Formats: sequence, C-alpha cells, structure tokens
Amino acid sequence: MNVMKKELPKTYEPQSTEKRLYEFWEKSGFFHAEVDENKKPFTIVIPPPNVTGQLHMGHALDETMQDILIRHKRMQGYSALWLPGTDHAGIATQIKVEAELRKDGKTRYDLGREAFLEKVWDWKNLYGSRIITQLKTLGASCDWDRERFTMDEGCSKAVREVFVSLYEKGLIYRGNRIINWCPHCTTALSDAEVEYEEQPGFFWHIRYPVKDSDEFVEIATTRPETMLGDSAVAVHPDDERYTHLVGKKLILPLVGREIPVVADEYVEKDFGTGCVKITPCHDPNDFEVGKRHNLEEILILDGDAKIINGGKYNGMDRYEARKAIVADLEEQGFLVKIEPHTHNVNTCYRCNTTLEPITSAQWFVKMEPLAKDAIEVVESGKTQFVPERFTKTYLNWMNNVRDWCISRQLWWGHRIPAFYCDDCGEMTVSREDITVCPKCGSTHIRQDEDVLDTWFSSALWPFSTLGWPDKTPELDYFYPTSVLVTGYDIIFFWVARMIFSGMEHMKERPFDKVLIHGIVRDSQGRKMSKSLGNGIDPLEIIDQYGADALRFTLITGNSPGNDMRFYTERVEANRNFANKIWNAARFVLMNLTVDDDTLPTELTLEDRWILSKFNNTVREVTQSLESYELGIAAQKLYDFIWDSYCDWYIELCKTRLNGEDKAAAENAQRVLSYVLSRTLQLLHPFMPYITEEIWQALPHDETIPSIMISKWPEYTAELDFAADEADMEHIMDAIRAVRNRRAEMNIAPSKQAALTIVSANTAIYEKGEAYIKRLAYASSLTVTTEHPASTDGLVTIVTGDATLYLPLAELVDFKAERARLEKELKKAEGGLAGIEAKLSNEKFLAKAPENIVASEKERADKFRALIANLKESLAKLG
Repeated sequence: MNVMKKELPKTYEPQSTEKRLYEFWEKSGFFHAEVDENKKPFTIVIPPPNVTGQLHMGHALDETMQDILIRHKRMQGYSALWLPGTDHAGIATQIKVEAELRKDGKTRYDLGREAFLEKVWDWKNLYGSRIITQLKTLGASCDWDRERFTMDEGCSKAVREVFVSLYEKGLIYRGNRIINWCPHCTTALSDAEVEYEEQPGFFWHIRYPVKDSDEFVEIATTRPETMLGDSAVAVHPDDERYTHLVGKKLILPLVGREIPVVADEYVEKDFGTGCVKITPCHDPNDFEVGKRHNLEEILILDGDAKIINGGKYNGMDRYEARKAIVADLEEQGFLVKIEPHTHNVNTCYRCNTTLEPITSAQWFVKMEPLAKDAIEVVESGKTQFVPERFTKTYLNWMNNVRDWCISRQLWWGHRIPAFYCDDCGEMTVSREDITVCPKCGSTHIRQDEDVLDTWFSSALWPFSTLGWPDKTPELDYFYPTSVLVTGYDIIFFWVARMIFSGMEHMKERPFDKVLIHGIVRDSQGRKMSKSLGNGIDPLEIIDQYGADALRFTLITGNSPGNDMRFYTERVEANRNFANKIWNAARFVLMNLTVDDDTLPTELTLEDRWILSKFNNTVREVTQSLESYELGIAAQKLYDFIWDSYCDWYIELCKTRLNGEDKAAAENAQRVLSYVLSRTLQLLHPFMPYITEEIWQALPHDETIPSIMISKWPEYTAELDFAADEADMEHIMDAIRAVRNRRAEMNIAPSKQAALTIVSANTAIYEKGEAYIKRLAYASSLTVTTEHPASTDGLVTIVTGDATLYLPLAELVDFKAERARLEKELKKAEGGLAGIEAKLSNEKFLAKAPENIVASEKERADKFRALIANLKESLAKLG
C-alpha cells in the first residue's frame, strides 16, 4: 500500500529539517546493525577522532566518505555496521588539562597522579562527546549503540592482553636505546611521530688535537653542543689519510677528555673531512657505532633539553649552550670555520619542537617478526590500497621498519603493566595488577610510571571494538572489516600498525580495502592551520548552507588519494543544486493526482528516454561506488538530475501534464514520480537530509518508514531502451543547437521560424516533430534527405547526424539589423583608431610600462577581430 503524497514548503530550510530528521533516524534505530546470518556483513570502523577534537574539514571529508559507503550498503540489504568511537589522545588531552591547571598556578605534580587522572576523566566526560555531536550534525549514520572509547573497559582489557602476549613471545622488550625525545611534550616519540622540516643551519668545523702530537683532525657538526658527549672520532678503515691515527687518542676540546680514533665502515670517506665525531647517546648512527666499539655512553641532555654532565655548561638550555660552546671554541682556537647549511630537522608532530635523539630506557615492540605477515597480506592482494599507488608507500615503510618505541612519559593513557619489586629488583609483566613479588614475596611493589603510545591501543581498534580478546558473535561476524577510510598522512601511524596487529592477534587481515584520501586545503592550495588563520569551520558552513551542500562539495571535489581545494563558492553552487531538486519535486507534487508510481504500459519516446537514462545512471553510480570512485558517482547523479531530469524531462512532460488527455497526463505523472523517487534513493548516501524529506512527501510503500532503509535501485533489462534513448538524444541535439544559435543571434523565443532538418535518419526527426517545434520555436518542420540548392539567406546549423536550416528573413529585421551592425562597426573602428594612434606615438611607447603597451596591443587585436566579424555579418545580409 502506498502513502499518499504530501505538500512541500515553498523553500527548503536545512537548518530546521536536518535536526528533526536525524532525531527520527536515531530514535527509529535505523543506524543499528545486528549479527544476521541471512545478510552479508559490511563493516567500517571509524578512525577514532581525539576526545579533544573539534570537527574540521578533514573529519568532514573522512566521515562523509564513510557515511556514503555505509548508507549505500545498508540500502543494498547488508547488515551494515559503522562502528564509532573516540581516542583518548594521550599527549593532546594531557596538554589540555595541564593548561587548565596552569590557569590556577598548578601543575600535575601538585595534584599527584591519581587526582590528576580524575581531573582528566572529568574533562573527558565534559567535553569528550562534543566531537560526536558534531559528527551527528554532518549526518553520520554510525551505530551509536556500539560507541567505544580507547580507554573503556573492553579496549583496556585488549591492550593489556596484547602487551603481555607480545612480551611473553619476546616481541616487547625494555631497553636503553636511542629514541626521539620532545623537550616540550617531555616524552619519547616513535619514528612515525617525527616530522621532517627543512631549516637553515650551519656546519661548525672544529679541530680535535691528537694526544702528544702537533697533529689534529677536523670534524664538522650541526650540533656543536653534543661534543660534550663525544666518545670517539670515527674514520673509514680504508681511508689512508687516517690509518696511522686509528687506535690513538684525541683530546676533546673544552672538556679535556681523551677519546679514541676508531675505524668503522659507517663513515663515508669522501664526505667532508672523512672524520666523524661519535656521540652514542645523541645520534642513532653513533649509538650503533658505539655498540660495535664498546664506547662510553655519556648523556649530556636532560628531559628539558638542558645540559647535564657538561661541566661549566650544566643547566644551560641546548641553544644557550651552543652559543657558549662556539664562543669558547673560537676563543681557544679550536673553531676552524662556520658554513651555512640547510638540512632536514626532526620535529614533533604535535608541537613542532625540534626533537633530540637521546638514549633512554624505554619499551619497544620488535617489528621485524611482525612485519612479515603484514607485508605478505598486502603483497598477496588480500588487503588492497585504493588508489593502488599507496601500496608502494606502505611496503617501503614496512620493509624498512625499525623497532617501535611504545612508552610515553605521560600519566594519561594505558599504564604499562610492568611491576618492579623494590627489594629484589624482579620485574613482572602481568595481565592483573600484582601486590606481592612472585620471586621474594615482598609487598614493596611499584608499577611502571610510563603509559603506552596512543597508537598502541588504536592499532587494535578493528578487533578490540568487536569484543576481542573474548570470542563474541560480533567479532566472528563483522571481522575482518570491509573497508578502512583514512588519510595518506596516517598510513604509518595507524594503518600499518592495525595490519600487523590484526595478523598477529586475529591471524587475519583487519580490512579488505584501505580507501585513501588526501588533505582538504584552502582555495589557494595551502594546508589549513591556526598559524595561517585559513581554517574553515565545517559547522559554520553547515549552519549557512546545510550539511547536504557541504557533503556534496567535499565528494565532488575529491578523488581517491589526492588533495582537494575547498571553495565556499562550490558549497553555494551545491546549495543551489539542492534547491533545484526541491523545486523539481514541488513541481512534480503540484501536478500529481495519482497515489502510486507504478510505471504505465503506454510509454512515450521521452518516457523511454528518461527511464533508459535513469537505468544507465543506476548502473554507473553503483559501479562507481563499488570501485570507490565516490566523486564520479556524485557527478553522474548531478548531471542526470540537473540536465536530464530537471532541464529536459520535466519540460518535455509539460504538454501532457497540461493537456486534455487525462490518461496521458497520469502516465507522465507516474514516470515523473517513479524516476524522482528512485533517483532520490541513489542520491541519498550523498545528500541524506533533502532526499529523505522529499521522499517522505512522494507516494511510497508505507511499510518502508525511511528512504535510508529502502531498497537500492538496480539496473534492469526491462528499462533498456537504448535505441529510443539514442533517437531522443539526436532530437535533443537538434533542439539544443537551434536554441544556442538563436541565443547567439539574440532572437526572442516568441519569434518563430520554419525549420528544415536534412538527415539520412529522417524517421528520428519525424517522430520528434512535436518536441522540436515546441522547444526549438519552429513555426513548421520539414524533414528531408535533400539539402537546399542554395544556402543564401539561410542560417546553417550542424549536429552529429543532421544539418539544420533557418531562414534568416523570418528571424531578423534586415533593415534594423543592418543599422545595428553599422553602428557597432563605426564604434569598433573608432576604438581601434584611438589605440593605433597611441601605439604609433613614440613618446607613449618610450614611457609606458611594458605590460601597458602589451595590454593596448591586445585590445587592438580584439577590435580587429570584432570589426572582421561585423563586416562578415553585414556581407551575409546582402
């Protein structure tokens, strides 16, 4: 049984409509997915936004893409689960709360760990849902009943199980290694959290004297302050310049410490002087050299990047110490020269502070064994990147991956489950908190102070959110997930880690496809940032234009893997597109007297044309969605709706709708309603709000309460009218060509003229006579295979398979047209004469800027072209 049509207001108001419809969807449970063995599963896990986050354009693009995919699959009959949640965002969240404390003149140490964590949880409970509310404003159809948080009970249980399991397998270890240290965030960072920034700097060339000799070696460094931690100078074993020095001692300038000269193949003998200072505690390569030669490890920077173990420089900031050391080197004659040098500097992805490589006791994941399966699953095609070129990016990273530093010197996060006995020194890693030492029975137990890298818990997201380590029906049914949608900037941070985690703990890939998108940039192509002040708030755009217009803009401007530029003008254009759809729907509803959209048995040529166009659009849109070309799918819909349906079919139907033949009018109504209703279904994943509002007003099956759970249209051979579609396109080409030529000639629609069409396919144009006469403003139509003997006095128009002739005398008042053309010609000739006089003036040419002269020459060329066209038009008038 069909629901009768309803009226639509004159204008579409997204602000009032969107909130009401979202509440309707959510309360009705349409977003919820259940284990259903009668349906195929389709699963997406949301890249969890930080609890500190506020919706930005990157989120808006990411969530729109996911929502399109999930709404499409839901309508195709899948049990479509889009699992939402948020990330605890260790560093970002702790920084936020510490900033609040500073307003009261306090630090986290004033509160102590437990009280500080209570404050963070309070902050999370107060602000953590903000990003979720904003996602709902965008129209995200997530299963909110299943919302997760990376530090909720289930995810925390999974994190602990993974840590202990990897530790027991020897894949997690604690060691003193070189790590990336951020002095501002005061924590270690993994290699993936390092950003490289090209900065101007210097090479300081320094003499290191050879002990008991007048000889010296020269080294060059970009960080002279690290010389305080030098343990050796290395040369290449085959470098004949220095073989006599290998094994001898040098005197470290300013410090006076004796350090050896060692031979190591790490040194490039043709680079610089061929001598390299070795500072094991502050350079990853030097660290490895130090291990090979059993060199002393001297740490000279603390967590705030201030000098320690540096004599008179102790307590100085690293840059303050650099100035003092350089000054002292110069004063004491050790400084040879200073060369400008631009180099890549490691910076913190969070705060952009220059990082320091330092040795520190940290926890690491041994990556080489875990990388093997993660490489194989992508190389075999079981997990595929879209676009495929990102496969190479992923594999390059995984094939060269280093051990992952997972410990962070923070309080907010998953605390490392390692426990130390203060009496016997035993370390125990345990799934449960321990209070008694298993070795000596002491109760003097303390837990490791550090927490895990935020990405450690995010790496488990595809399976921890479905119940792992417990065996749940959801885990069995929805895993592996179907597609991950994310930006190329976190392939290393997150995608790679999810893949190796899934392969290790589930023995199965975490997702079939990885759909990569680029960055949303401003209209000038710049990355949006606070420092540039060029950020665009998606919520403000939604408030002004509606969520549908923003979503459609983001999708039509996007192609997989590529950055896009954001133009507010495009949002405005897509708001106009929404209005076009709304007005078309109002027209259909105002003309609708039937209460169903069953297709009639009697179909006219224009009916068969629009149904065939629609049928092909169904196939093309579905294929584009299946191949993740979301932008192409959206553009095909836009073209069909704007051009085929609104501009052509509605116009073609008006004769029947306004005619006396009731049956013909009702047939037109049914086809109008049929195509509109199903086109709205195709458009729904892209523009969910307006499609729901219009669909509810159209006749539809009352047992289907929402468009979002209606059946996705399918291509059918019954609506394949290819020959009729091609014929109608020829007719439309002819109409379009005549209208364009008339517009060029400024001829009013009211001025009709006899039209002759010459074509080998006369039957096509004969059956299109009614359309052509009405829409091409023809007083009469002649269709023939013979061209006129003479084309004098005729306007000739050529299309793909026809030549059209219009008598000029019926279109133009020759006398008035001649007078108009002569007036324009006189004006153009006067304009040209003025410019030519200026260009022949030597004083003007000598004094005027080059660009002004070029501009005047360009204007002269335009006048000459105009004069030629006007003279040609006058000649044609005879």
